[in-house]
Amino acid sequence: MSRETRDALRDEGAIDLFREAADLDPDLLVTDFADPSVAETLGRTEVLITHWGCPQLTEQVLAAMPRLRAVVHAAGSVKHHVTDAVWERGITVSSAAAANALPVAEYTLAAILLTGKRILESARAYRERHAAYPLLPYFAGHGNYRRVVGIVGASRTGRRVIELLRPYDFTVLVHDPYLDDAGAALLGARLVGLDELTRLSQVVSIHAPQLPETHHMFDARRLALLSDGATLINTARGSLVDTDALITHLTSGRIHAVLDVTDPEVLPPESPLFQLPNVLLTPHIAGSLGGELGRMADYAAAEIARYARGMPFAHSVEPQDLTRTA
Repeated sequence: MSRETRDALRDEGAIDLFREAADLDPDLLVTDFADPSVAETLGRTEVLITHWGCPQLTEQVLAAMPRLRAVVHAAGSVKHHVTDAVWERGITVSSAAAANALPVAEYTLAAILLTGKRILESARAYRERHAAYPLLPYFAGHGNYRRVVGIVGASRTGRRVIELLRPYDFTVLVHDPYLDDAGAALLGARLVGLDELTRLSQVVSIHAPQLPETHHMFDARRLALLSDGATLINTARGSLVDTDALITHLTSGRIHAVLDVTDPEVLPPESPLFQLPNVLLTPHIAGSLGGELGRMADYAAAEIARYARGMPFAHSVEPQDLTRTA
């Protein structure tokens, strides 16, 4: 992992959790598998604990770790560092993606509730007018009662969002090519096609993986299906939305957006998204940060403890999963 990530984990006490489950030197940090100073340790390593910033585990890298049996990723996606060589070696992989899904879902719930109240607009109007303004006409058509929320992707995060929405008076639609009507009903949502979801929903929240087939799934045509005043929330990956097309719709003032991810990431300073009054833009913070890193560490430490007892991982990753997950 990166040095910054290791230091953040140490600040949260997560390193101690790993030490309880395994023979681990908390001062040994590998940021480059080719570093000769770590060659001897890698040669006798049985389990790698990885996190953000881990270099790729290529065939050449794995050749220097003949005893490696497992990779425990204390973060979300393993696509950045787990290569085909890992699967070919029969190395088992675990991920704390389920833990990382929780803060993303919480961020999404907050965004849904706040956009229903039109927080950005009302705060700006209050600031500019320095006085009360007529609430009933100003907020006509807003509020969270009986609003239609569309969830794109019944992923770990998407499912958690649907679960968090249950106490509220929302109608929840869901689109996922791997979900059937019965499965959607069990979640508490109605399964619909993506175009129908986009047309009917007053809030559309994206929780689909970044795959070739999901690139620009919200292009100019689909964005045009959003009803006037609708809000698009993206906490998944920026490439799922055509940025230029989105800017066009947002500049017109017709729709709103909450964007925690963008394409490109980071946006150029001149991007209109920084200035548009109908956009809430955050720097990829929906996932785990600060103390939330401890939750992912808890998951990883529990996996190492299971491995030590000869038990299978509770959150294993299979190669076929990566064709339809983040």
